[in-house]
Amino acid sequence: MMNRSTNDFLHNNVTVLKSRVSRAAFQGVLIAIAALIAGTFLACFFADGSVTLSGIMEAQRTNYALWVLDAVPFAFGFWGQYASTIIAYEASALVIDQTRELRDKADDFEKKAQHSSTHDILTDLPNKALFYDRVEQACLAENVPGKALSILLIEIANYKEINDTLGRNGSDSLIKQVAVRLESAFSAPVSIARIDSNIFSLLITDVEGRYQVLAVAESIQRVLDAVFFVGKVKLSAHANVGIVHFPEHGEDVDTLVQRAGIALYVAHNSNKGYAVYDTSFDAHNPGQLTLMSELNQALLQNQMELYYQPKIDISSGRLCGAEALVRWNHPKHGLLMPDNFIPLMERTRIIQSLSIWVLKAGFAQCAAWHKQGLDLSVSINLSAKDLNNPELPDLIAGVAGTSGVDPEWIILEITESSIMSNPEVALEIVNRINDMGFHFSIDDYGTGYSSLSYLKQMPLKELKIDRSFVSDILSDESDAVIVNATINLAHNLGLQVTAEGVENQATLEQLKAEGCDIAQGYLISKPMTVDQFGHWIESGEWQPNELHAETA
Repeated sequence: MMNRSTNDFLHNNVTVLKSRVSRAAFQGVLIAIAALIAGTFLACFFADGSVTLSGIMEAQRTNYALWVLDAVPFAFGFWGQYASTIIAYEASALVIDQTRELRDKADDFEKKAQHSSTHDILTDLPNKALFYDRVEQACLAENVPGKALSILLIEIANYKEINDTLGRNGSDSLIKQVAVRLESAFSAPVSIARIDSNIFSLLITDVEGRYQVLAVAESIQRVLDAVFFVGKVKLSAHANVGIVHFPEHGEDVDTLVQRAGIALYVAHNSNKGYAVYDTSFDAHNPGQLTLMSELNQALLQNQMELYYQPKIDISSGRLCGAEALVRWNHPKHGLLMPDNFIPLMERTRIIQSLSIWVLKAGFAQCAAWHKQGLDLSVSINLSAKDLNNPELPDLIAGVAGTSGVDPEWIILEITESSIMSNPEVALEIVNRINDMGFHFSIDDYGTGYSSLSYLKQMPLKELKIDRSFVSDILSDESDAVIVNATINLAHNLGLQVTAEGVENQATLEQLKAEGCDIAQGYLISKPMTVDQFGHWIESGEWQPNELHAETA
């Protein structure tokens, strides 16, 4: 079929090209005939002094040069037809070759694009999306009697220490070596994937008996116990393993992975280094109770709530903004802080639903405050998963349009580590959102990768110094030096500086002397509900010379 299509394409091209060349050949024949007539007339005129029919016939009969001219039109016609056919076939064949080459390149590009969308760029292992799909397919498949379907999450516990010491290239080298070891140790039908920066996953569908899954967990630790070499540095990787079984621990991929994350959390404190999920884990760790069904209900039943912590301009003492901080009013466990449910949620797709909810609530409240005459900016945190979502700019545009918020009123806070997990994609998304008029802030500066090369590429408005540096600047000289250097760096880059964790008047005065722009912390106020925030403004408690010693 393909050969027939190619032949038809060739025939059609030959016909078109041949007609164009034949037209040029015909023009050449006409020119040759005109030259022959002109030559005959001239020969007749030079012979008789005039042009007559008898003279023309005599010139044709006796002038040998005219015989040659008589043959020229026929030669032009024959050669034109021959040349047109050859040129047309060659040109068409060239077009076909180039078209085939372009198609091959396009097919190759499409295959690479499809592969990169389902595989981790660094290790070439299946990524989170492909792993989730495989788990879903395995869950939907008919259960085989006596066979187990289990998921194991493997976390390199000391990954951050290695990254902080050796940098991104060193940690990437370690992750590649871990991937190679896992692939060589566990072949098909075991499915291996990399679903986060330092987390791998195994899907086992043909293990007979739960005890064999535990044996696999122990094998993983043995495989990763051997020394790694990163450059000339010899190091070890500490692996923890969280285990869940289908359908015992969940009937969908999100629940299974979430509960595997809870088991992984418990494995951190286990002597064995691995743990199988159990419902008792929730009772012992209520702050880690982040089950999918409960979170969905929390969003639907308005159990989630935004608290706002004010930010003041240090030089004037004027209230200039607030940071939106999500809380979960859990019906059983009370008010849950973000650290109790956000980390595990980021391992599942439900984090996107929460992010949309926070954006909608934060944008709406900011617009409401401006309608009341309060000139406040609202800072909203974005997760690493948000910055890898190509739909995020469109989602934000839609939410902004329905809420009536001005992008100039919003500051989106991102962390250094969230950018560095996939810097090219993250920077593209950040730039698209910034082009809409939204501002960006680097949150917890100094606690992550601190990559100045990416920092200067980003369209930032603000840099926030982490509370771990601010709280001890009066007693720790190293922290004081770091804070001063950070303020100078930010100002040299044209950024405003916000200090988190300001808890006393002396610290605020020191920050003012250092040139810090904005303060946030318990000295000003702890995070408050919307109603509390309104009462707080009316009471005038936000004046910076008043010390608020409350703690959350």
